[in-house]
Amino acid sequence: MKAGYSKLWFTYAIITTVFWGIWGAFTGIPTENGFPSTLVYCVWAVTMVPPALIVLKMVNWKLECDKKSIFLGVAIGLLGAGGQMLLFHAVKIGPAYLIFPIISLSPVITIVLSFFFLKERTGKWGSLGIVFALIALPLFEYSQGSKTDISESAWFTMAVLVLTAWGLQAYVMKVSNESMKAESIFFYMMLSGLLIIPVALLMTDFQQDINWGADGMYLAAGIQVLNSVGALSLVYAFRYGKAIVVSPLTNAGAPLMTSIIAMIFLSVMPGSIKLGAIGLAVVAAVLLAVDSE
Repeated sequence: MKAGYSKLWFTYAIITTVFWGIWGAFTGIPTENGFPSTLVYCVWAVTMVPPALIVLKMVNWKLECDKKSIFLGVAIGLLGAGGQMLLFHAVKIGPAYLIFPIISLSPVITIVLSFFFLKERTGKWGSLGIVFALIALPLFEYSQGSKTDISESAWFTMAVLVLTAWGLQAYVMKVSNESMKAESIFFYMMLSGLLIIPVALLMTDFQQDINWGADGMYLAAGIQVLNSVGALSLVYAFRYGKAIVVSPLTNAGAPLMTSIIAMIFLSVMPGSIKLGAIGLAVVAAVLLAVDSE
């Protein structure tokens, strides 16, 4: 690793954590105000365009267009965007309080693949941090509610597919950084997101009242910018850091930020289980930072 780059991964990971944490706390507000989640996806895809063009300009528009780069870039984009679209339908037909704990375990896929195929290793403190992060992840989305019969439920299969897609995305993102510029990766992520917009539009019920106003579409745009910038920062985090560490840190840290913001600004006090998850995430972040190379 180049001198001076050893801590860059952590800086970018923290940026992702903060931006996604704020995004997570407020992302549901436009939908509550009458702007469909499928259209929120479309808005998000569009907000990916400006940062993609800005970073591409920073490298003098040198987009890598060889077959391998295009394949890897589009694969990353489709895994992320496709997972999001599956999630829309999963939460429509199934219980969100069971779906999100499943999806939040996506770093397990990344860690396993990175361990066996990239031969990535971390020290004892980093390993302990990963364990704490993985324990914390499902606890953030745990909520007590009515029991649901999950036998023969399509939503469960969809949740597992989203988990797999996002875990694979993080792994492919790390692999791609070995041969591609982060700017090219993000450009193809943006392009793939735009390609799925027609699917989101087909899933939208335009017969319903849609809030196209300031607290609907425009609020969604402002919130989704945080999502897009966080995604860009994540690409750079994977460029300079180990996937086996970056993935658990960002996936535990973002819910941590969301919980803190909810407590302070939205007057929401999480239960004892989520408070325990916050504590685990704090410890995990510290251990991962201390053990970074």
